[in-house]
Amino acid sequence: MDRATGAMVGLAVGNALGSGYAFQPKPHPLEVRMLPGGLGPYALGEWADDTAMAIPILQAAAEGKDLLDPATQNEVAAVWAGWAAGAKDAAPVIAKVLAAYEPELGAESLRRAAAVLHASGAPASGNASLMRTTPIAVAYMHDADAMARAARTYSDLTHGNPTAAEACILWNLAQREAILNGRFDIRAGLRHIPDPSRAHWEQLLVQAESGMPQDFAIRNGWGTQTVQHVWSAIVHGEQGDASHLEQTLRQVIAAGGDTPTAAAIAGSLLGARWGVSAIPLEWRRRVHGWPGLRDKDLLQLVHETVTGRPWPQTFAKGPLSLPPMVHPADEGLWLGGVRGLRPLAGHIDAVVSLCPLGTAQEPLPSPAPDDHVRVWLINSADAADNPNLEHVAETTVATVMNLRADGHRVYLHCSDGRSRTPFIAAIYGNRLTDAPALEVLHAIQRFAPQAQPNAAFLRMIHTFV
Repeated sequence: MDRATGAMVGLAVGNALGSGYAFQPKPHPLEVRMLPGGLGPYALGEWADDTAMAIPILQAAAEGKDLLDPATQNEVAAVWAGWAAGAKDAAPVIAKVLAAYEPELGAESLRRAAAVLHASGAPASGNASLMRTTPIAVAYMHDADAMARAARTYSDLTHGNPTAAEACILWNLAQREAILNGRFDIRAGLRHIPDPSRAHWEQLLVQAESGMPQDFAIRNGWGTQTVQHVWSAIVHGEQGDASHLEQTLRQVIAAGGDTPTAAAIAGSLLGARWGVSAIPLEWRRRVHGWPGLRDKDLLQLVHETVTGRPWPQTFAKGPLSLPPMVHPADEGLWLGGVRGLRPLAGHIDAVVSLCPLGTAQEPLPSPAPDDHVRVWLINSADAADNPNLEHVAETTVATVMNLRADGHRVYLHCSDGRSRTPFIAAIYGNRLTDAPALEVLHAIQRFAPQAQPNAAFLRMIHTFV
């Protein structure tokens, strides 16, 4: 679930991150950050057309609809047409095809317009169907053949060139391999490509692996070059741990060109491999976009797609929940469980949630959207359940410190406040005061003896001295 969610959130975050650099002078990788502007222009953290067009596909899948059903395709086509009427920006091919939408014909009107455009010789092998294809990987994780058919079907709605569909197939099957098996394999989808095209794609992939990302960025508005650009960046990055995600996204954007789409596509595969837990929280807390969704909404839609069940109203909370208490080293940081969210104390204006929240557990009154940060952290001593544990701990502590530096009074909580909360709070105290994290934990336990991090968390606490 971490990796499935990472695919979709990675798409959105990469899209928003790259948006501010579209066809601009190339930044240094370390200078890449979320900016307002771009082709929209967009607000800081706002995703562009790439993610916007993916949303209706994901919503249909979350509702349990079969994406291969023509009725579902008609619904998606209608939503796309409505979106395009007020979109801040849309790829040229997309705009032309959606302008031909006819309600009576539904998706077929788009498919016909795309075919005509391709037959006329107009460029129709761009990356604008590849940019939105990620929800198909989430919807068909356990059926590779259906995934390939759906990838081609939804590409054909706006792109008559079969090369565009082949790029989508390769990317979706690579995402599937990353989600299910935790590894990168761009060739996992080659068997779903028609024989005459396989050798061509193999040649393109070999070029990507022998070249460097900037070699392909000059024409990364095309589907084939986008695949080469992003795949080159992925294979040339250090893949030892979750830092590979952030470093590769920075490299993709630093190569220039169509940075919103290249970064969106890169984020979708990197997130599928490393998980949403690997995506920097400072990026996740800012990301948002059409139709008024945020990071938390993407998590819920992916959950509903994968499980076939609606997002819960409540998640279980322990019977011995820690009541809100002040951190012994920082009176502006409060610690506790879910019960402290309703009502949220009046002096608190930011929340860092270390557990998922049901729809009936969201804090009241609500903090500003950017000031409620949601961390992917499982309360488990099994290392496999938190493969990016060190990264999660470090970025969570950094986020709390950033919120406090901005003057916010923060409520840090998990379900019952007994394991995840003291874990992060102990490391935070270490960073704030240089006292050993174990000493900070003991100070917390003097006021709350039930604060007992699990064995894996406790082992990490011992390393912060």
